Amino acid sequence: MRVRGQQGPSRKHWRLSGWLVAALALTFAPGLWAQRSILKPPWNAYSPATDVQLGKQNAQILEKRLPLCNDPKVDAYLTQLGLKLASKLPTRGVQYPWEFHCVNSKEINAFALPGGYVFVNRGAIEVSDNEAQLAAVMGHELSHVALRHGTAQASKAQLLQGAAGIFGGIFGGSTGGALLTQGVALGAGSVLLHYSRSDETQADVLGTQALYDTGYDPRAMAQFFEKLEAETKGKNPPQFLSDHPNPGNRVERVDEEVDKLGGVPANAKRDSAEFEAIKREVLALPVVKMPPAVGAAPALPSSSYVEYRVLAYAVRIPDNWNKYEDKGNVTFAPDGGILQKGGLVYGLIVSVNPVQADATDRALENATRALIQDLAKTNSSLKVSREPERVQLNGQPALSTYLSNDSPVGGRETDWLVTVLQPQGLVSFLCVSPTAAFPEYEKTFTAVLDSVRLPK
Repeated sequence: MRVRGQQGPSRKHWRLSGWLVAALALTFAPGLWAQRSILKPPWNAYSPATDVQLGKQNAQILEKRLPLCNDPKVDAYLTQLGLKLASKLPTRGVQYPWEFHCVNSKEINAFALPGGYVFVNRGAIEVSDNEAQLAAVMGHELSHVALRHGTAQASKAQLLQGAAGIFGGIFGGSTGGALLTQGVALGAGSVLLHYSRSDETQADVLGTQALYDTGYDPRAMAQFFEKLEAETKGKNPPQFLSDHPNPGNRVERVDEEVDKLGGVPANAKRDSAEFEAIKREVLALPVVKMPPAVGAAPALPSSSYVEYRVLAYAVRIPDNWNKYEDKGNVTFAPDGGILQKGGLVYGLIVSVNPVQADATDRALENATRALIQDLAKTNSSLKVSREPERVQLNGQPALSTYLSNDSPVGGRETDWLVTVLQPQGLVSFLCVSPTAAFPEYEKTFTAVLDSVRLPK
């Protein structure tokens, strides 16, 4: 019985119980107070602005080389899905100009350049069982961008080179443009898109968090990798697995992170009508003939030549080689001579690189040495195999230097660099071939260099 005017214990009891229930609800709300992993980006010598500059220039090159789907519906869908995932990533205040492209290739692959330029093969869309798995692939790639793994790898490569002053104003200097263009052609992808096992673990974990935070089933990250490994067991692994090595406990680490997030939400999203419609759209696209598979040698250079002429030089190239121009730099290569992500395996790169004024009698040597140092910044295995020698190129003083580098298809490659100073800057001719095939290509490279004509 309660006496009028006296506050009974029940009101206090229920008031306290209400606060207790609310506190317990907050404590056990999935993911709210969960101990998600805190990831620290690796050391990086570059600025985020350089990531964007590097990614943009290389993306422009790849857009010309890759067979894009050119389907507005597919690109719009990838953009919508990608931006949703990107909004949950910790970019530390950096506003990346995210771009998303569908590549008309059946190969299961996707990659993201520094700065947020993302390429997703139709094969990755077609192999995904649901939207959550495609979101997992994209979340993994976007995590590499947010954690700036590409330029961190380039920074590590530079540190190993040990060149003095290597980080100062690299992209504002006289050879910055050459580094960006020649770097990707020589195989900058081998640095910018080749990640360590630690990088892979970080991208798996951050991608899993992004899935969770956008409402997708976070287990999709592990499920996609399990699916690929099961379907390709005993076969050549798809490029995606080659480029994203298993850290050794990929599935277990993803499952551990899901537990840290509080488990799979009861209403986690796995699929959508939009994804199924886009998958049908992609399946209906015409199949584009891709260059020969990695490891398959392209057709030998033709004995017939065609002329290519610009202000600084003219040169004759085998007529079965393709031409890829970019802001004064040009790459010539046969079908199959360039990998999907831009690594040159067989062919020639011609560049015109502005140089600083140098009135000494070693101006050519100094400019050539600076160019080689710039190339080494994104090719950590690049070595001088034969010291520069004085030669004549169309009657003008030039330098011939032989380099050795890791080939994008495995093994070593030989890079024959010939440089000559012109009023426009240092003109460089870089002949590239796997070392085993170089004797076969040397005759063609010699004929090409003999054909060079320089302004008098």
